[in-house]
Amino acid sequence: MAEVTEYLKAVEESMEGTILFLDEALAHIRAGKANVRILDGVRVEYYGNLTPLTGVATITTPDARTIAIQVWEKAMISVVEKAIIDSNVGITPMNNGEVIRLQIPPLTEERRKELVKQCKHECEEARISIRNARRDAIEGLKKEIKNGMSEDIEKDAEASVQKIHDKYIKKVDELFTAKEKEIMTV
Repeated sequence: MAEVTEYLKAVEESMEGTILFLDEALAHIRAGKANVRILDGVRVEYYGNLTPLTGVATITTPDARTIAIQVWEKAMISVVEKAIIDSNVGITPMNNGEVIRLQIPPLTEERRKELVKQCKHECEEARISIRNARRDAIEGLKKEIKNGMSEDIEKDAEASVQKIHDKYIKKVDELFTAKEKEIMTV
């Protein structure tokens, strides 16, 4: 019975990791309104080290279409601005000498559809990962039969794995629906 618990725990952890990864991936998809997480991947050269943007500035969203970056050291403004331009954010920064502003342009209908497709792709990758975790757990449980586990226990464990799988597939669908709504809302 301990083996079953280990398999169920491992499959749950694997699927939870997939959901966290998907959530992070979807957060980086720009949905037409200001979201500070689109800057998570921006790194700035700071005293010889590549530092995340949040390590050298305060990032806020004063309104739905603007991201404001208040750099802690004025000498870093040009460095931060260059890092944003060099990143794949796709927004040109404007600075007034004290604050860098990113104006999020409204999305066209065509661009919204492309972003929804990108979200669908990310969600399908997550579903595949969840199915693979389920398959690995079921294969492991079938091998345990050879090690002396009864078939009834294995079948019950398989049903439990399927319930966990269904729960996480539902979470993926919920994340996709929420992101699609966010993208398509004008």
